[in-house]
Formats: sequence, C-alpha cells, structure tokens
Amino acid sequence: MPSRDQSVATIQREMTAFARRARAAAARMHPELSLVSFTLLSHLEDQQGCRATDLAAYYMLDKSTISRQIAALERLAFIERRTDPDDHRIQLLHLTPAGTAKLAEAAELRKQAFHERLAEWEAADLEQFAEYLLRYNSTASSWS
Repeated sequence: MPSRDQSVATIQREMTAFARRARAAAARMHPELSLVSFTLLSHLEDQQGCRATDLAAYYMLDKSTISRQIAALERLAFIERRTDPDDHRIQLLHLTPAGTAKLAEAAELRKQAFHERLAEWEAADLEQFAEYLLRYNSTASSWS
C-alpha cells in the first residue's frame, strides 16, 4: 500500500497532467485563447459582467495580467465594455454574442471529451470521483 506521501505525490503529478491537458485543449479550440481567457469568459457569463479589478481580485492575478487577457478578448470581440448603470465612471466587462457562442462551443466540446474519457466507468465510480473532486475543490479557498 502506498504511503501518504506517495499518494500525495501521485495526486500532484496527475493534477499537473490534467492542467496541461486542459491548457492544450483550450489552445486547440481557439489558438489565440488561453485557459485563463476561457476562465475569464466563464466568470463574466456567471456574473453577468464585472469590472476588471473584480476579476483580478477574484483570481488573485496581477492587474497587468488581467489587462492583457482583456485586451486579447476585446480584439477577438468576445467581450465588450459597458458603462455601469449605477456609476457612469465605471466600465463593466460583458460577453458579446460571439463570446457567448465561443463559450458554449467550448463547453460542448469539453462535455463530449469527458463523456468519451469516462464512458467505461461505472456509475458508482463516477459518483465517487465527483464527490472527491467537490471535496478537493471546496478546500481551494484555503490556499490563498
């Protein structure tokens, strides 16, 4: 039976491999978009728009990193700036119809990929894996 340290090392290695595959998949879907870009698009969809500073704070990223990502998304016409109706000095970022369509396309491709990869798994194994991922991700906020 592997030791706790060996198990943690295996988890770390496999999570790193998972992250690399996710970045590669994002690059295949749209070569100009990074995984971070897709994450930002998803956040904007979930929040129905927000400020760039909110994105930086939420993802604990430097404002310059967020600015570069936003500029790329604007060039691709996936996001647009709108004036905040409550404070006309503030610009809110929102998905454009093209951004919404790209996000939906990516979600469908991801869903298909997961169904293919997990096709041979038993329902109980899928349920257990889902529970473990929920448990693992629920502790993510303690990593800041």
